[in-house]
Amino acid sequence: MKPGLLKLRVNMYPPYWGTGIAVREISSDFRNITVRMKLHWYNRNYFGNHFGGSLYAMTDPFYALMLIHILGADYIVTDKAGAIEYVKPGKGTLTARFAVDDAMLEDIRAGTKSGSCCFPQLTVEVTDEQQEVVARVVKTIYVRKKNPTPQEDG
Repeated sequence: MKPGLLKLRVNMYPPYWGTGIAVREISSDFRNITVRMKLHWYNRNYFGNHFGGSLYAMTDPFYALMLIHILGADYIVTDKAGAIEYVKPGKGTLTARFAVDDAMLEDIRAGTKSGSCCFPQLTVEVTDEQQEVVARVVKTIYVRKKNPTPQEDG
């Protein structure tokens, strides 16, 4: 799937569309994604800040989606776990920027070379308009090569 089509599909996905979460950018190589969420009456909590569930939702699938597209059909990729730390109340427009680099990909490929599972832990920060951290999310991703070749076993 091309980045533009993925962006359109995610932005039309009712749980995101209905909460004001929008993918703003997906790089052509799927290594960078930017997601934004504006504060609206329907995603505001009792205290007038962004609802915590919406903060987590804006970070939920993106590292797994990125790795699926980068690693390709030879790999099984899915979310395994996630944890969120709320640093300060979120107001206004919030942004999450996801990035996957060469070192991370090398570690994943090495960890799955013989058919073993790999569980990279990837962190993304949600920031406000002043670039201050509102929340920090750690995603644990399950990655395994579907069919390791015989040369990779030894």
